[in-house]
Order: sequence, then structure tokens, then C-alpha cells
Amino acid sequence: MHYADALEERIRKTSPICVGLDPALKNLPEGITKDAAGTLEFSKGIIDAVKGTAAAVKPQLAYFEVLGWQGMKVFFEVCEYAKKQELIVIADGKRNDIGPTCEAYADAYLGAGSPIDALTVSPYLGSDSIKPFIARCEKNDKGIYILVKTSNPSSGELQDLPTGDEAVHEHLAQLVESWAASGLGQATNLSFVGAVTGATYSEELKYLRTLMPHVPFLLPGYGAQGAGARDCVPGFLAEHSTSSSWPRGKTGALVVAARSIIFASSGSDWREAAGKAAEKMAEELKKELKIKN
Repeated sequence: MHYADALEERIRKTSPICVGLDPALKNLPEGITKDAAGTLEFSKGIIDAVKGTAAAVKPQLAYFEVLGWQGMKVFFEVCEYAKKQELIVIADGKRNDIGPTCEAYADAYLGAGSPIDALTVSPYLGSDSIKPFIARCEKNDKGIYILVKTSNPSSGELQDLPTGDEAVHEHLAQLVESWAASGLGQATNLSFVGAVTGATYSEELKYLRTLMPHVPFLLPGYGAQGAGARDCVPGFLAEHSTSSSWPRGKTGALVVAARSIIFASSGSDWREAAGKAAEKMAEELKKELKIKN
């Protein structure tokens, strides 16, 4: 199934929550070993805790790469486990390069049979560094999320620079919409080309949504980075479908939370705490999006 269509189908069954899997060893709760085996146990436990509430998980590659080859093995085991639980899997690696190297990145994460549904991608090298990822999305029903306006405090040092009458991130948004135009899903009219747009910049988010009406948004910054449910609202579009377990209202975006969910408790109740934190987040989003049963 087309990536955006599959994503929206999953959201309608659950909620527009994406749980970031950032298993930093120093933060792992009591009873979990600070190694590759502990990382696997913890990640699976979080998946089990949130699979009834969240639409997706986003394993951050850095926390697996730091464990060497064992960590990369665990990364793919975690992705496969999440897929078996019917979650959308977004690999957060912010990959990019040119030529054969970019082709290799695209095959590594978005190849046929990969347990990864989507990958975060940096656009800094221009359109020829995006095309290999788009080609894999078309061929293998995968997705990408291109960094447009990131959630970190210093993002404006480059992304907000003026280029004529617009900022760099605004010009990039128009490029992303043009790349998205050829890959729209039948059920959603949304593309497999998505955008990372930080919820910590809610005002910018309003304008970015008008520039990218066919682009699914990935909204980081909720919780530990300071953004709340209300800040996320401008990233959503009006709901298309009438068949939805998630009450009819808004669509087109995933809201990312990591630390506020996965480290909701450092004690032996960490699984239960993560599940409750995800449920609380879903209720907060439902309220702010003014979604009614």
C-alpha cells in the first residue's frame, strides 16, 4: 500500500502519535542492562506499551550505532518487531549523499523487504540527492521525511536565512511540495514525500502547511523539547475519510514524543508509565484538535 495511505489507515485505528525510540544507555530504567541486549529488551517493551495508542515508532539510529555492529543488529530486530505489532516504522538517520553512495543509503533502508517504512533525509545536497530515495519510495511503497524546519533552537542560523523575499526553509518547502506532487496516494491525496517540521515553531508551521498541502508532516518537539498539543495543530489538515476509529477531524501529521514517553519512569513500572504517557498525549491532542466522537 502507498505509504501515506498506509500511515493514515494506521492513524485512524490509533492516534497521530509517533513514539521516538531513543534508548540512551545512561537513561535505561532499573533492571535493564546497559548494553545491546538491554537496548533490545527496552525497545521491545516500549513498543508493547504503546502499540495500542501510537501509530508509529521512530528508532533513532545514533543510539544503536553507538553499540557497534551489535547495535545495528538490534536496530533491525527492533524495526522487525515493531512491524509485527503493525506499527509504522520511521528510521531516524537523516541520511543523504550523492551518486552511488546515495543509492546505497536508499537501498539499505528503503529496499524491498526492509522492515522500515520511512526514513528521515537531509536535503542539503540538493535534488539529485533526493531522487534515489524517491525512486525507492515509488518502487517499494516506502516514505521519506525531508528536514525542512527542525525543532532545535539554533535551526534558524541556516534555515531562517533570507533568500530574496523568503527564508531558506520556505524555499525548501516549495521544493518538497514539487517533489511530492508525483507520488500522491489514492485514499489520502498525500504524498510519500513528507517533511520534518518542528512543533516548537508553531507560527512558522502555519505558513509551511499552506506551502505543502500534499505533504505529510512529522512534528518533533512535543514534551521534553517544550512544544504542547496546541502547538501541533497548524501541522494538520482537514480529515478526508469518514471511516475512522480515531475520531473524525484532522489528518496529515504525526506528532513525535520520545523522552516524555519512553522515560516516563526510571523504576520497574517503566512499561506501564510509558503506556499511560502515550494515552495522556493522545487525549491532549484529541482535545486541541477539537476531534469529537
